[in-house]
Amino acid sequence: MLVAIKKRSRVPGVMITQCVEELPAGKSTPDFARKPMPVTTQEGKKVFFKAMVSGEPAPAVTWGRKKGEVDDPEKYMARYDERAQEHILEILCVKPDQADAYKCFATNEYGMAVCTATLNVIEDGEIDPKLMELLICAPKKDYEKICCDFGVTDFRWLLKRLNQLKKETQDEQAKQLDNVKQIEVQPNGRAEFSLDMKLHDPNSAINLYKDGTMLPYGDDDNSKHSLKKTGTKYLFSIKDAEPEDAGFYQVDVEDTNVLTTDFQAKIKDVKAFESEDAIFQCVLSTPLNRITWSKLDSSLEHGDKYDITVSDDKLIHTLRVKDCKIGDNGEYYAIAGITSKDLAKLALEQQAKLQKQKDDLEAARRAQAEKEGEEDENKGNDADDKKTKRVRAGPLVPDTVRDRGVQFVCGLSDTVANVGQRAELSCKLSSDTSEGRWYKNETLLTSEDGVTIIKDGACHRLVIDCCKEDDAAVYCFEAEGRKSEAALNIQDPPIIDDDALGKFTKPVIIKAGENAEWKLPFSGGAPMTIQWFKDDDELLPALNRKAFPGFPSTTAFIPSTDKPTPPQGPVDIMESAVTSVEFKWKPPKDSGGCPVTNYVLERQQVGRNKWSDLGEIPGSNPSYKDSDVNPGRKYCYRIRAKNAEGISDYLQTEDIAAGYPGSPTALKVVSAFKDCINLAWCPPCDTGGTKIVGYNLEKNKKGTNYWSLVNQGGPITVKDVFEGAAYEFRVSAINLSGAGDPSIPCDTVIARDPMKPPGKVTDLKLTSSNYTTFSLAWTKPKDMKGVEDEAQGYYVEIRPIENLEWTRCNAIPITLTSYTVHGLKAMASYWVRVIATNYGGNGEPHGFDSYVIAMPPPVRPKFKDRNMKTFMVVRSGNTVRLNINFEASPLPQIVWQKDGTPVSKHVTITSSDKGSQMLIPTSERSDSGIYTLIVKNIVGQESVNVEIRVTDDPKPPGPVELDQNIPGTVTLSWTSSPDEKRDDRLHYMVSMRDSFKRTWRTVADNLFNNKFTVINIMSGREYYFRVFAKNDMGLSPPSESPQPWPFSARKPLDLQSPPSFIVPLKTRTAPQGYESYMSCAVRGDPAPRVTWYHNNISLNTNTNYHVTNVCGVCSLLILTVGPRDNGEYKVVIENKLGTAESSMTLAVRGINTCMRFTGFFVWTLRNGSSEQ
Repeated sequence: MLVAIKKRSRVPGVMITQCVEELPAGKSTPDFARKPMPVTTQEGKKVFFKAMVSGEPAPAVTWGRKKGEVDDPEKYMARYDERAQEHILEILCVKPDQADAYKCFATNEYGMAVCTATLNVIEDGEIDPKLMELLICAPKKDYEKICCDFGVTDFRWLLKRLNQLKKETQDEQAKQLDNVKQIEVQPNGRAEFSLDMKLHDPNSAINLYKDGTMLPYGDDDNSKHSLKKTGTKYLFSIKDAEPEDAGFYQVDVEDTNVLTTDFQAKIKDVKAFESEDAIFQCVLSTPLNRITWSKLDSSLEHGDKYDITVSDDKLIHTLRVKDCKIGDNGEYYAIAGITSKDLAKLALEQQAKLQKQKDDLEAARRAQAEKEGEEDENKGNDADDKKTKRVRAGPLVPDTVRDRGVQFVCGLSDTVANVGQRAELSCKLSSDTSEGRWYKNETLLTSEDGVTIIKDGACHRLVIDCCKEDDAAVYCFEAEGRKSEAALNIQDPPIIDDDALGKFTKPVIIKAGENAEWKLPFSGGAPMTIQWFKDDDELLPALNRKAFPGFPSTTAFIPSTDKPTPPQGPVDIMESAVTSVEFKWKPPKDSGGCPVTNYVLERQQVGRNKWSDLGEIPGSNPSYKDSDVNPGRKYCYRIRAKNAEGISDYLQTEDIAAGYPGSPTALKVVSAFKDCINLAWCPPCDTGGTKIVGYNLEKNKKGTNYWSLVNQGGPITVKDVFEGAAYEFRVSAINLSGAGDPSIPCDTVIARDPMKPPGKVTDLKLTSSNYTTFSLAWTKPKDMKGVEDEAQGYYVEIRPIENLEWTRCNAIPITLTSYTVHGLKAMASYWVRVIATNYGGNGEPHGFDSYVIAMPPPVRPKFKDRNMKTFMVVRSGNTVRLNINFEASPLPQIVWQKDGTPVSKHVTITSSDKGSQMLIPTSERSDSGIYTLIVKNIVGQESVNVEIRVTDDPKPPGPVELDQNIPGTVTLSWTSSPDEKRDDRLHYMVSMRDSFKRTWRTVADNLFNNKFTVINIMSGREYYFRVFAKNDMGLSPPSESPQPWPFSARKPLDLQSPPSFIVPLKTRTAPQGYESYMSCAVRGDPAPRVTWYHNNISLNTNTNYHVTNVCGVCSLLILTVGPRDNGEYKVVIENKLGTAESSMTLAVRGINTCMRFTGFFVWTLRNGSSEQ
């Protein structure tokens, strides 16, 4: 089902139309990665439009223009640059009538994308005055960039025109400007801009204006605004530049403006978290290559901290503050300085603009009143019309794409402003001449509503100098039926009194237990949230906090003194001997605002309730050694920190044993059998101060939590085990104080007799494979008692052919004799081996003699469609799509050819591992031919041929002429159809009717010449004749005889003549497997005898050929052309007066055509037609 879904492109000015409801996976509609740019050039130059497109499948690109065609090869040339991947339309020699809007269409089977680029042709030195105005005041290094912005490519001619313009206006100027520098903020906080100016009258008055208001200025540094003159250089400066100094500045000499500059572009406030990036953007009304970004009293430069960029149109300037820190808080400024122009011209422009705005406003009011009256009258009619209207999606071809008119290059965006600040809404249209209107909540705005409406070329701005709360609304700009809306939000943020905030940031010291109180006055709109913080933690109302209404977040450090927090654990035991215990700890996390002077310690013997006071130790060393302990006893300690404010809570240690030995180390299994297990270990490093007298050995049966004592005294052989059971063991040392802590358990061991490693696996084979996996199978190794024991599992390892290390596919041995390896790379080569294993170890690996390739089993290419089309007829202009499915492994190489050569670039080929598709988006007659698909891999090669004929409805033949040479017959002749030269399958059909029957009947078909003789003409009747041109698409309109043909009986005449050919045989070329029709026209009296020969062999009695002779028209029909039919054909005619002959050559093209078409052709002949 054909649909037309409009989509928006990421590239402005591009319209995408999707012609399917849902896109298949991996497919996409066309789009422009880079659209053609507008061009302004001089007459006679060469112009290029360049575009880059994207889409899957790759779209076809065509070009057009709004007021004409681009198919003239002498004027336009479209091509594709493969290296740059650009589609190029080249206009060889630009003429004024070629100035137009040019369109670029990108089309594939899922949709179409279209965009427009304008060509402006300059005649007799004509050029945009804005461009010349910018160039006059810009440095030469910026000429090229400014010209590119205006689409001008002929720089040499432009420079000549610029020099000529400067020379013409030099005598008229009252001053000369040079070295105009944009506004910059100096390190000392002054904002400066300067220019070199030569005055004809040194006594001329120089005035400085801001936003149209004259500013007083002095000549010293103490003035807010100052002007210093050094020779011809004038330096204007603003002391201690602040945000309210932002505005539109201009310099006048007497009544003439010499310099205008925007001091500061509008930017929005930005909030960012620490370590994030903050982005500021400002939009200028006039393109500038560079502006100055500053913070407080210093300029910012592009580098590691700041990233300064500018858009392609030089209107959007961006500052990125990287990795924000607390120190990056503050106000940032964007400072811009622009053009120089004549004040008289500016005044005239402004006066004309204001007058035009007034006229437009008055006309709009009258039109609105008339429109409202008409709407009331036509309301009923419009309702009826709407019910009958239907929307129908047109076909997805370039002819249906219409000019969309004016468009928004940059629409309105939502804006946030504070009360009392300046707010600005701006948008940009695609046309400089379009006018528009501003609306606030659907109410028309004018300059009388307290707003400033500015139109600067294609840019439209709405400025509110001092925002109020009622200015918050939805604003809309409308131009020629296009709308753009944005919301203006007015905020009233809280503001804290600067003096109170300064006092709050100063440290305050109070004593613990006393009350602290802070008061911070503020102003701002409701509602507001009050939050207090201490060390980044919010203070809750439960802390008896009193807050005054509305307070923004701020931070102050408030030191206080209190008792310390408990010492920090864990407690580390440094020594545990028979006569002493030593341990250490960490100081308190919070000392309470003053240093820790001492630590208070207490001790308790485990098993008793009494705590003994051990005294105090200095706070400088958080450790303690207790020498008054009894061997074999366990003790617990409490530790408290003490400072000038008091004593903290205690830190309690775990039980510490005095004199117990440490844990033995390196416990391991020496050997294991079904009835005993032998163990070994190393003595502990810490003996506990006494001699080690023995060891306790414990066992744990795997799967239980119970440790049982094997025996005391330290045996190394454990006999109390069950065959096949799994055990863990641990050991503890014993001294005079008792048993110490147990060691870490050893690895799990199974009670069983030792085993020999297994042998090699056998019969390793590859059972299946594809591009990501392959499956293996093998036979388990044989058991050989005393040499090789039974395998209990298997490991599979692979190694890419380019690597030297083996990778184990399974971490745990598998018990099955088959395995599937996953995660392979397609067509990669791997070495594979299998290792048998048991408790005795791993056996020897066994692998393949050669590497294995990750691919399905090799399959010779073969085509899967039994009813594959081998002949297609397509109407010119339609899409040709040919899908052919095949089966092949490994991945084959796919080649498409047309008549033995590679297909052209406009043919799209899409291939996969299961088939290939050929797509011609818009077919032409030149696309006719024999297309061959060749599928080739390492196993073999297969190909298939498909004949595609691109044609159209034939045009009718020329006028029909009638002639009677023999009584009872009439000979028709006509002029060939114009399509005969382009279509070798075009033939003719003749029909007639007489004055009695009134019905048309076919008297001849499959005529490849321009003459035919109709027989059995009866006297006394009128005959009418029609001649049709006929091809694979059908019949053309008829070409009729000019008038009826009357006949009367004639007397017999002696018309004897020797045989001769009226129409001889013509050389023909026919594809193999199709029919071939040969004919000639002969005359002679008496009627000559006709004999057909093929390579000098008579064909008259050969049943494989259909030979006819009707009234001198001799024909030979070959139903199915084969290789044996190639060669020379000859017709010999003879009567009693002489002999004549004519010969021709039949060339057979090698097309492998299925024999099933034979029945089709026979059916056609039985119905009296030769259509295929």
